[in-house]
Amino acid sequence: MNTAVINIKTDPKVKTDAQKIARQIGVSLSSLINAYLKRFIRTKTVTFSADDEVPNKHTLAIMRQAEKDYKRGNTSPAFKTGEEAVAWLEKQGI
Repeated sequence: MNTAVINIKTDPKVKTDAQKIARQIGVSLSSLINAYLKRFIRTKTVTFSADDEVPNKHTLAIMRQAEKDYKRGNTSPAFKTGEEAVAWLEKQGI
């Protein structure tokens, strides 16, 4: 079988953890990546999930500030319905 090499950069812990899980289910990391690439070609779609993602400190601080601003009514501007938003945009000439 002809093969081509793909070099990617990833966090060492991600690689180690992925290899460990792949071994546990009895496949190589290469075969998992190849299966993913073949599915990508077949479906022409990319699916991301943020379920496991944890915001960093900076993002958390911004999110907390946004919540405080929203509770104080400090928004630019806030709408309760899509119709309100459209009316505001039309008023702005947009």
